[in-house]
Amino acid sequence: MEIPIIPTGTLPPDPVAPDALQGIPRQQTNPSRWQGENWDSFVVSLQAENVEIRVDRSSHSVYTTDAGGLAYGMPNGVVMARSAEQISALMRAAQQFHIPVTVRGGGLTTEGESVAYGGILLDMTGMSHVVHIDKEAMTVRTEAGIFWHRLAEALRRQKLDYLSAPLNLTSSVGGTLGVGGIDVNSAKYGCSADQAIALQVVTPTGEIIECSDEQNPELFQRVILGYGQFGIITEATLKIRAYTPMRMHYIYYRSLRSAIEDLMQLDKNAVSDYSGILTMMDKAITLLVGFDSAEREQTFINQWKSKLTGYGEMGFGLRLGAYYASHPWRLNELFFLLKRKRALFPDLQPAHHMRNGELLDRTVVFSRAVWKHWGHKNMVIPDLATSVDKFVDAVEKGNAVCKRFFPRYTLYCVGIKLRPEHQPHYELSSIPPDASGWSYGCEFEPILDDYHYSRDYLQSFKNAIYDIGVDMETSYYRFGGMMKGYIRRALGDEVVAKHLAMKKAADPAMVLNRNVIF
Repeated sequence: MEIPIIPTGTLPPDPVAPDALQGIPRQQTNPSRWQGENWDSFVVSLQAENVEIRVDRSSHSVYTTDAGGLAYGMPNGVVMARSAEQISALMRAAQQFHIPVTVRGGGLTTEGESVAYGGILLDMTGMSHVVHIDKEAMTVRTEAGIFWHRLAEALRRQKLDYLSAPLNLTSSVGGTLGVGGIDVNSAKYGCSADQAIALQVVTPTGEIIECSDEQNPELFQRVILGYGQFGIITEATLKIRAYTPMRMHYIYYRSLRSAIEDLMQLDKNAVSDYSGILTMMDKAITLLVGFDSAEREQTFINQWKSKLTGYGEMGFGLRLGAYYASHPWRLNELFFLLKRKRALFPDLQPAHHMRNGELLDRTVVFSRAVWKHWGHKNMVIPDLATSVDKFVDAVEKGNAVCKRFFPRYTLYCVGIKLRPEHQPHYELSSIPPDASGWSYGCEFEPILDDYHYSRDYLQSFKNAIYDIGVDMETSYYRFGGMMKGYIRRALGDEVVAKHLAMKKAADPAMVLNRNVIF
């Protein structure tokens, strides 16, 4: 496969990532490893505070990379989170001795954000208990290291559910609140971070602070969607709802533009409870429309389904067959589509999770399907987040990049309903500043199968997607690691300088999750 040529030109110094490879724009390279200054004194200080630190190599090996599988590093020591007080002691010592601290939940970062390049790796999964479920207020208080699937299990026992969580439920709650989190019902409820009512946070200097929009709002606004720069979330109070099974409809398209336009119309008119687009390349495009009740489903059937420009399964199959009959040299592509459909669709509606046409537990079904059909040793999912007006063009441009780099790929598109007066919460986040009402996001993911690509090839693909965001003056789902060179280009010097000044004030030694953003 031919590797696209990326012109280098004369590059100005990168003010955010000075360790970038020279002559190759924004390629990933592991940050320089911390050299261990003051380590022994730091360990003694932690021991005096009864903070257990693991320094044996066997304890470190499971943290050498993240889900992205492109960045590798090794901490000097590992601390398993047990309490806010323990983390407070750790951060006070880290500030005193200038020891970098990298926080890790599920390790599902894709840019090396949860990989430690020396210093301390703080594993938050030791704090994974549900503290309290309040049925009257419809909230849950939980420790932040819990995985979403464990939180869902606890809520299900009381016939309750979360509002919005990432599709991959082996993400931790705290990690998700720091980056956003999207689901097929984000167009109705917003991103996962928008469900947080209050947080307990350990600041970079070790204070334990409760914060919300009413209490310590500035800290709350910085920690939510703050990429771990302004504090460590140790507990969270989240909005919840009554549990309902899910009723799904699938509409099929040959045109990305048509599918996206229909998706936006459904979201704008609050037609469905769940919505999203999942593709097999740009040949088989599926609009997923879901409902919490038979009544809402029937309204969709009566008033909206006929207005959509897509097709039912049989109609789409006939059109797809006609296309490949006139393009016989592409029959291998058709065989791939049929094979993937036979493997994927039964896992989206497994018989043992269905009853009377209802999907009983999307939590289990979708999360398993994500790992089974999109899991790989490299999780390569560059993404774009845009305002409504820019989304179709962004997806079409990203689709063209996918076709240039890979023979097989998939796209996942979803809307994110924005909270009123959202800007203070989203200023440093992936939500584009020109978005109003909804933001839309698309993940571009190659189907790697047994193909092996170099790190630089995969990163070149990511860069090509990210450059679309820069050119269109929009944003991305996430920043960090390999994307540091894009932050000033995407957000502008003023926003970056403002938050960098906040970071330096909150974290004088600049030790908490360094190299992720700043």
